[in-house]
This record gives sequence, C-alpha cells and structure tokens, in this order.
Amino acid sequence: MNPVTRVSGTAYPWGQKNVDTDVIIPAHWLKTILRSGLGQGAFETVRAQPGNVFNDPRYAGAPILIAGDNFGCGSSREHAAWALADMGIAAVIAPSFSDIFSGNAFKNGIVTVVLPQEQVDRLLEVARDQPVTIDLETMTVTTPYQDRFAFDLDPFRRRCLMEGLDEVGLTLAKDTAISNFEAAMFNDRPWIKGESGHAGIAVEGAGRT
Repeated sequence: MNPVTRVSGTAYPWGQKNVDTDVIIPAHWLKTILRSGLGQGAFETVRAQPGNVFNDPRYAGAPILIAGDNFGCGSSREHAAWALADMGIAAVIAPSFSDIFSGNAFKNGIVTVVLPQEQVDRLLEVARDQPVTIDLETMTVTTPYQDRFAFDLDPFRRRCLMEGLDEVGLTLAKDTAISNFEAAMFNDRPWIKGESGHAGIAVEGAGRT
C-alpha cells in the first residue's frame, strides 16, 4: 500500500446520498478476483445518465470524490473500494459512511473524511471549479478560498495510511520481535519442532481395526 499524507486536486462534486455498493460497482462486475479493471465499471448506472459528473471532462481523473450521507451502504463487497481505487480516487469526503465500506476503503489505502453537511455543501460548491486538498498531517481539508475544515480520523488508521502499512506490512514491521519470540519458544519447547527426544506416547488400542 502506498503512503498517503496528502490528497490534492480536482474533486467530483457529486453529493448523492445513500449511495450503495451496487451503485459504486454493479454486481455483474464481481466475477473477477482482480483489483484492476474495475474502474471502468464504477458508477456504471450513473455514467449512463446524460450530463453526469463522472463523464464530465472537467473532472476526469479526479483523486477526490465528494459524496452525500451514508456513502457505501448496502453489501460488504470489497470490490467497491477496488473500483474507486482503480478509477484513481484516493479519498472520499462525506457526512457519513457505512462502517464496512469505511473499513474496506482504509484497507485499500483510500482516505474517508467525515465532515458536517454544511461543510460538504461548501466543498461541493468550490469543487466545481477549484481544487480541494486533504492533509493527513494537519487533519484538515482546505480550498484556495481559505476554507479550512478539521476532521477526525482513527489514529491507527491515520498512521497506517501515512506509512503505507496494510495488514502484511504491519506484520512485517514486527519481524524482529516475531523471530525473537519464535527462537525463545523453540528453545523452551523443542518438542514443537519434533526435537524433544522423548519416545512417543502409546495410545491404547492404536492400530486395532
């Protein structure tokens, strides 16, 4: 997972509420086990509508999505986060998120920023023609108009995002401690490795048919 300290640039000013995972990535795209290629199916039903924001060339390749309340509700499909990442979205700003989606987004390096509705409304207005910046060091969302909105993020998730640590990375970071523990364990309990030197314990009735 790549480290994320700041996400800055154009933002999709969508603002739609109660967007479920089937809207983010329709079910017929779930046949793949690969994370790549899902971006082309992201928001497929929305893209089919004339004048939608995702097909607007002004926002092409935007790294930020500004959405409405309860974003990512519905199923637990991780493909929703995969699809967003594959289309280049590194952060989503909304008044609230589904817990499962928020967890999946975090595990895939996507920042989920929760702001009050009035601040989201302001960003929706600004994002029509100006960039938005999300800074994990200062924990703020800013705009060229001097808007500065503070947000909260779980300290553990913030650290993982900023250091680019997924579950594998977190385990590897403890490699020395794990190796030392295993060495001590095998020294104290050699039978775990089959080196006890004791005769096997006979089990009464073993081998009988």
